[in-house]
Amino acid sequence: MLMITIIVALLLLGLCFGSFINAWVWRIHQGKSIWKGRSECVHCRHVLEPADLVPVISWFLLKGKCRYCKQPIKDSPPLVEAIVPILFVASYLLWPHTLITWYDWFSFGMWLAYVVGVVALFSYDLRWYILPDKIVWPLIALAIIDAVVQYFTWQPYGPALETVLFYVYGLLPIAGVYWFIYVFSKGKLVGFGDVKLGVFIGLALGWQNAFLTFFAANVFGTLVVLPLLLSGKLERKSRVPFGPFLIAGFLLAGLFGDKIVSWYLSLGV
Repeated sequence: MLMITIIVALLLLGLCFGSFINAWVWRIHQGKSIWKGRSECVHCRHVLEPADLVPVISWFLLKGKCRYCKQPIKDSPPLVEAIVPILFVASYLLWPHTLITWYDWFSFGMWLAYVVGVVALFSYDLRWYILPDKIVWPLIALAIIDAVVQYFTWQPYGPALETVLFYVYGLLPIAGVYWFIYVFSKGKLVGFGDVKLGVFIGLALGWQNAFLTFFAANVFGTLVVLPLLLSGKLERKSRVPFGPFLIAGFLLAGLFGDKIVSWYLSLGV
């Protein structure tokens, strides 16, 4: 009964955050504050009523069009509103750690906050080919808070140097590699947003899972981009946002990374 209650709560919470992400992403793109003003149609500027903002349901009832001007709703794709509750519930069901102590729930809550941030980045980068600072920096700040709480929870007055080195090493697999590529190519091959995203991933996951994220992202990228190149749908000079692949790798590593790393180490290679 408790599990069902938690799942229902996560579904509802995920729907709300999915709707928030759509508004957040669009307002960042428009240079507007998420905290000021009410949501409005991007075509006719009519202020939307609560009935127009019910996650997923409103979009389907309105058939993807504004109630007032009948223009297509392009700023609130229902896929984002639907994917967040799915990720919330999947995270709970697949969570690799126990959920008993206050810190267990704190850690899980931080993960859900990460999910909100990375889904927003995924949506933004896929549409406009940039990882905005207004999303990346809050994620980095959350990862730092998470690391500090973890340290004082599990290692009070312990080996601070080893802890610092653990997180420094976490910056190397992605942030370090992409920073080198960014400098070497003068920003032509990767953007600095990928470097900052790598900082967040390294702080949030540690060096082993950050490396797994890097590996998985390149595999995902190859599986997606190579067929498009071979079919002629993409050219060698076409711009392809890499952030979504890093984010997919991050989600994989966050939920399955410990098991994958343990399996790999058990091979003795």
